[in-house]
Amino acid sequence: MQDHDDGSARAIAEGQSATPVAIAGDGRIASLDLIRGLAVMGILFANIIAFGQPMTAYMYPAAFTVPHSVAEDWMWVAQLVLVDGKMRGLFTLLFGAGMYLFLEKAWARGQGVWLQVQRLLWLGLFGLVHFFFVWRGDILFLYACAGTAALLFVGLPRLHQLVLGVLGYIGGALLYAGFVGFLPMVADSDLGQRPAYSQMAEDLEADKQANLADGRFETELIAGGDYQGWIEHNFDAHSGDLLFNLLMFWFETLPLILIGMAAYRYGLFDGRLDARRQRLWGWALFLAGTALTVPVALWAETGGLTYYGTLAAVVGWSMLPRGLAIFGLVALLALWGQHARGPLVGRIAAAGRAAFTNYLGTSVLTLLLFHGWAGGLFGRLGRTELYLVAFATCAIMLLWSRPWLDRFRFGPLEWLWRCLTYRRLFPLRR
Repeated sequence: MQDHDDGSARAIAEGQSATPVAIAGDGRIASLDLIRGLAVMGILFANIIAFGQPMTAYMYPAAFTVPHSVAEDWMWVAQLVLVDGKMRGLFTLLFGAGMYLFLEKAWARGQGVWLQVQRLLWLGLFGLVHFFFVWRGDILFLYACAGTAALLFVGLPRLHQLVLGVLGYIGGALLYAGFVGFLPMVADSDLGQRPAYSQMAEDLEADKQANLADGRFETELIAGGDYQGWIEHNFDAHSGDLLFNLLMFWFETLPLILIGMAAYRYGLFDGRLDARRQRLWGWALFLAGTALTVPVALWAETGGLTYYGTLAAVVGWSMLPRGLAIFGLVALLALWGQHARGPLVGRIAAAGRAAFTNYLGTSVLTLLLFHGWAGGLFGRLGRTELYLVAFATCAIMLLWSRPWLDRFRFGPLEWLWRCLTYRRLFPLRR
């Protein structure tokens, strides 16, 4: 392991200090917990659509099983500009930072990368259970796979990690824009009627109808309370989605993990960077990325929020400006998190410390709320009502996380993951 920029793994193992500056009293980096708490709540406002409506409704409002009003069309625009991909991006950056922080502690104890591999294998197993039995929008399996690949680059100097991450992200953005961004030109314009593109247009329409039909079938299963049938459908019809999701998000996830590692090593989260420059760059990147996303969202809305238009806007054309916004947002939040105080801040940070439990717990809670054998609300709530459910769920996160961590060392699933990783029981109570 070589790193001539901020101390090598060998130096850590020999006992040289690698302790960050801005840390909480228990040795945790305060800003990481705070950002993670904001991200786990923020990502819910995107995911809630696919919790309570068919998966296709996440991007395509016409797939809602209830009317989608004009006001809610503009909510879609606001979600794309302010939320979509940004909270996931924050999560991914923090995942990379957390991976390197975990490795630093392992190296200091004389342990190696294989402990992290074991940790990621368990994460992948959690993700598979989540995907097939709770909610198919899982991101944990993707993180496990991309995190394992990122270990190939963990010994690089931080500058090399940063450059590889940035170039990989830009390359991914161009790839997605070129491939996905082209689809509405064929599906929604006269180009698809030309002989050279007519077959492609037909294939795109067939794929669209198949996905919408799958959403209707899932609605029948979920709303009807056929949990076993829904699980069987996940295995029969959607096992391949695991590979598709890897291909779809690989060039976003792996680069952001590498950037997160480099950002942690440069001191973005713990006060080692010049605060004035960090604030300036943070605002510049965040405002530029947000401003550049606005015309993409407006283009999709003006075009009628078509199936392939929304897909292109969310996946294709917004990735590059979204990256700018993510980098700016994490810089600003990291700076704020080093000094933020107060009861609400403490509760948000506690939600971040229990982010693994909150992420999976949210899926379980919404499964109980929406599936027909339990709450039975699937397909009955519109976008506005679903946002209200998201607010209520965030309130639950804030209410339980702090009291729990006042009494226990870890969140419930954090404790389980830790025990599985180290293959021994850790004390849970303080």
